[in-house]
Amino acid sequence: MTTVDPAVAVPSIYRHAPRRTASEKVLRWSATALVATVWISATLFGLYILAFYAGALAEGEMAAWNRVLPGLHDPETPAATAGIGLHFFAGGVILALGCIQLIGAVRDRFPAVHRWSGRVYVLASMLAGIGGLTFIVTKGTIGGAVMDVGFGLYGVLTVLAAVQTIRHARAGRMEAHRAWALRLFALAIGSWLYRMDYGFWVLLTGGVGHADNFTGVFDRVMAFWFYLPNLLVAEAFIRGRRAATRPAVRLAAAGVLVVATGFLLLGTYYFTKIYWGPAILARLPG
Repeated sequence: MTTVDPAVAVPSIYRHAPRRTASEKVLRWSATALVATVWISATLFGLYILAFYAGALAEGEMAAWNRVLPGLHDPETPAATAGIGLHFFAGGVILALGCIQLIGAVRDRFPAVHRWSGRVYVLASMLAGIGGLTFIVTKGTIGGAVMDVGFGLYGVLTVLAAVQTIRHARAGRMEAHRAWALRLFALAIGSWLYRMDYGFWVLLTGGVGHADNFTGVFDRVMAFWFYLPNLLVAEAFIRGRRAATRPAVRLAAAGVLVVATGFLLLGTYYFTKIYWGPAILARLPG
């Protein structure tokens, strides 16, 4: 039976405790449910990215990219188009492989698979970051300077996390390796959360603060919001794994995780039904 790596999913205090209290069990399973939901949803989004963008490229209909975000494909800037194409293709790979890399059973039972898929994962992460940065440098984003800075920082952090992940693994510093792998995964799901956040915002508010050229107040916040909170959550897990916590705090944290899980399940259902699912099914043979 496949199990989630406790070092990633939950603080290590739960790994070493001979007997878990009720609050520890509730927090552990709520964290596992959230992580599993993120993995499933991010994998579906990764498959969608590969199906939609790679499919449009294979069919010579790259102008379809502009239906998702205006200005992605421009025949007059081939370097920018190549960069963003590399970003999307590599991004789909890291979303799919990231889920596998963080499963403890795969690492423990099939270490060669973990190592080789990890190398592909890290390489894809670096290529995704470099591809996105190439697009920003050669063309710039539709949202102007604020989006350029926000997305540029995202690319730099992704490349940094990828380099640190492989560097510590090669040096045998496994705790540091897993910490950076978690940070890298937190960044990898940023592109998925970007779409999810926009979808829910438009659904709940009608798009208040969003402009067609992505220069609205909400757009400017989202230029950073889709990845910085992820890193803060990842850092809290990394730094707090050995910290003792009161039962009331654990239960409160579990409640937040349950709400977040329900939110993501709802979003995943509707996005898969309306966008991701049809695009994936359209690329299946037959």
